[in-house]
Amino acid sequence: MNRLRKSEILLAVLFPLPLFLGIGGAYGQDSLALAPVAKVTAVDTPNDGGGSITVDWEVSPDEAAGKVTTYHIFRASEGGEFQLLGEVSSGVTKYVDEGTRDGTKYIYAVQAIGKEGKSALTKSSPVWSRGQWFNTQRTNMLLVLLVISAAILLYIRKARAGGKLFIRKIAGLDAVDEAVGRATEMGKPVLFIPGIMDMDDIQTIAGMTILGRVARKTADYETTLRVPVCRSVVMSVAQEVVKEAYLDAGRPDAYDANKINYLTDDQFGYAAGVDGIMLREKPAAIFLMGHFFAESLILAETGFSIGAIQIAGTAEISQLPFFITACDYTLIGEELFAASAYLSGEPRLLGSLKGQDVGKAIFMAIIILGVILENLGYHFLTALMTTG
Repeated sequence: MNRLRKSEILLAVLFPLPLFLGIGGAYGQDSLALAPVAKVTAVDTPNDGGGSITVDWEVSPDEAAGKVTTYHIFRASEGGEFQLLGEVSSGVTKYVDEGTRDGTKYIYAVQAIGKEGKSALTKSSPVWSRGQWFNTQRTNMLLVLLVISAAILLYIRKARAGGKLFIRKIAGLDAVDEAVGRATEMGKPVLFIPGIMDMDDIQTIAGMTILGRVARKTADYETTLRVPVCRSVVMSVAQEVVKEAYLDAGRPDAYDANKINYLTDDQFGYAAGVDGIMLREKPAAIFLMGHFFAESLILAETGFSIGAIQIAGTAEISQLPFFITACDYTLIGEELFAASAYLSGEPRLLGSLKGQDVGKAIFMAIIILGVILENLGYHFLTALMTTG
């Protein structure tokens, strides 16, 4: 019998109770001293794109006594060993694992940890993550979309049947004929500036629509039309738009492709070139329709200095003040995009525009009603319109 065995027998004789509980200070603590959590539930996180599992559990009964400090969350692939995934403080009963692989089964376990020791692992049933096709927290947005879509289809049908749709008058578009007529009377050209962006910009596309209307009028009135552009693709599109407008007006012989020319891609080089055209040719009407930046004020001020009637339109908010100040008429924001429906009178475009206006009216009514109900202490409308 070695010396260690003799010392253990001696301690057992002298101190039987400590031996019964466990010899030594550190070894006197039970490694499973805390009650385990009652239940662990792991589910695929709802309304997400996959790759996430939410773990919930009921707190350990020892938490009420202040014995639990943290909870450790473990994860194991089915048939594998548990690995520590993370930890949360006491009182927390949820953990979201955002590192899962869709279709792979996982088992989760939660363990209570305290100063006196830890609890046994409480395991969940196998679970796997997957992406959802529909986010139920956005059902309200689906309803709004259905209402607006129904309004658009209804007004398109009405327009096709010959019904009259009231569209708010846009002063800048109503002044197109006036501006072209003024240039014709003065024997001066019309200058159209489609902005400095390429054809992949929606504002440039909207500008081309207005260019078609302006070109049709200049063809009817036999007025010279100049279109200096900043992009080569825009030049090609502008030439086709103007050519088609002259054909529709029965004046293909009056079309001059050289009047639609490319200047430069450089922003301020383009502005300088256009300013030179203004000062040399003194156009009586200037249209600035498209996407503009810092060159907007340079162009508008030069046009104002030569006494031209100017009609501008852009959705670039930072440039609108310059156009409003220096131009006679300004299409603000979405008025530029509504121009195609306004000028063409095409039933599908008019119906879409009218349906969108109805949708805006619905949203405005909901906002006003929501403000009133919130001030009265009723919050159900706010909860209904809240998205996850």
